[in-house]
Amino acid sequence: MISAEVGRSGSVLLVAPVRGLTSEADQAVRALDAFAPSAVGLGLSAEEMRGLVDYFVVAEAEPVVSLTSTEASEVRGLVRFGEVRVPSPAFVDVLRWSRTRSLPVEPLDPDDERSASLFTDHIGYVELVRRTVRERRIAHSPPSASTADEFALAWDREVAGGRGSREFARARDRHFVRGVARLTSRGERVGLVIDRERFDTVRDLLVHGLPGGMVED
Repeated sequence: MISAEVGRSGSVLLVAPVRGLTSEADQAVRALDAFAPSAVGLGLSAEEMRGLVDYFVVAEAEPVVSLTSTEASEVRGLVRFGEVRVPSPAFVDVLRWSRTRSLPVEPLDPDDERSASLFTDHIGYVELVRRTVRERRIAHSPPSASTADEFALAWDREVAGGRGSREFARARDRHFVRGVARLTSRGERVGLVIDRERFDTVRDLLVHGLPGGMVED
């Protein structure tokens, strides 16, 4: 897991665990607990967060999660670094931790409709075909890496390394950072949780600000 305190007087803690690893989820919760935020923002859409709460946080029994071949390959690549859970245990565990402390939690990624619009804006047919080919290739041959951190970054470079995919990811991260700005403008001390591969871009946006100010994409 990687983390950084940013914002005025360290008012924001950005936590970025490797998606899937139970040990990283544990570290994320401990980091947030030590930071003691007054609000939490997650790198999830509203629909994703609602699904995690309904089916994994408050449900009496967790449902069986079916995986695509690409997701199954990612799990197989990660298990050599420790126990893996699906969906990402960091978000599930942080949601549970937040509920025990009655902390407000906000999903800061675009909702499904907005995300679909951003996807079509930035990823055309050619990029979509190339992305599909990359996903199939990596499903058969996951990247070799000596650490979970290296694996997460290598996986993202392979699957989402095309120009359109990178532009889509940046648009999503800008949306996320605008949500953080809303939280901090209310005087909140904010803990943030995102997937590891998003850390560098989001941290830079939090430190240096959005290009062109707070204009919508």
